[in-house]
Amino acid sequence: MPSHFWSRLRLTLDMIKFEHSVFALPFALTGALLAFRESPMSGAAMAWKLVWIVAAMVSARSAAMTFNRILDEDIDARNPRTRSRHLPAGLLSRRFAWGFVGIAIACFLLAAAMLNRLCFQLAPVALAVVFFYSYTKRFTAFSHLVLGFSLGIAPAAAWIAVQGSLDVRILWLTAAVTLWTAGFDVIYACQDYEFDRREGLHSIPRRLGIAGALWTARLFHLGMVGCLLLLAVQFRLGSMSLAGIAVVAALLLYEHRLVKPHDLSKVDAAFFNVNGYVSVVFFLFWAVDMLVVSRRGV
Repeated sequence: MPSHFWSRLRLTLDMIKFEHSVFALPFALTGALLAFRESPMSGAAMAWKLVWIVAAMVSARSAAMTFNRILDEDIDARNPRTRSRHLPAGLLSRRFAWGFVGIAIACFLLAAAMLNRLCFQLAPVALAVVFFYSYTKRFTAFSHLVLGFSLGIAPAAAWIAVQGSLDVRILWLTAAVTLWTAGFDVIYACQDYEFDRREGLHSIPRRLGIAGALWTARLFHLGMVGCLLLLAVQFRLGSMSLAGIAVVAALLLYEHRLVKPHDLSKVDAAFFNVNGYVSVVFFLFWAVDMLVVSRRGV
């Protein structure tokens, strides 16, 4: 029945926290704007590129998140923190979830094909990267960095979508997003320290302890700020981009002040709220810089 389908679709979008697509999307849009800045195009052409970039980003993330929930259903069922998730709780069927993965993949491939030939050729590689992450906590503590790279390829992919080729300078933004994501994922993983030890799952908190993991997250975020500074220098951006980096650094400092080794009660605020602000604020400052302050000929 149609109503039953839409009900399950809403549950699926809730399961994958669809609204959190905002985390990496602003960085992808920043990559696109940097590419537009190098090769200006008409407003209509730019708008269509952005539409398909957003479609590709959202569909790839949706496919990867749903796949992760399917693969981790048994693990989630044993974890007191996650046993109420939709699949282990029986709110959704695996069959419907797999169907959603297939539709999301199809949408991603369509978006990639609409962007350019190279994007379509690289689309299977991108899917392999984002799906591979779901296996990593079973064998490596570097799973956080793999997750980071899964989001970090988005700005480079957006650049390719606009330019049709890769410029190594954009990889500084890939590195920044990788370190940013790895840092906040390490913080989030601290909640499962005891569960990971019991289940034999791999994570930096399990390897280094919660205090050591939080220091590692700080180092990752410090590295992110350094990569953003190098990116601004590479593209000769102006004062607004530097101001944006300063605000991002302040938000990250606030995030780390929320979480302490003996008090993880504010992890959700640090993870969900602050990081949403980080990506959006960064994009706004850099967009103003590129579209207003540092335009060529100004």
